[in-house]
Amino acid sequence: MSDLLLGSLALMLVFEGLLPFLNPQLWRQVFLQAVQMSDGQIRLFGLCSLLAGFLLVLGL
Repeated sequence: MSDLLLGSLALMLVFEGLLPFLNPQLWRQVFLQAVQMSDGQIRLFGLCSLLAGFLLVLGL
């Protein structure tokens, strides 16, 4: 189980690093837009991400 968790974390870090590595200007624009979002918008985005990830883990 810990190997699966570690592998998942490593894969997440790879995906998180792709955009800033390949297109730092676009990443900066996306980051600035995220900073301007309200707390409710950020929470909704986080909830959607959590649900999508949970469904993917379950294999649905």
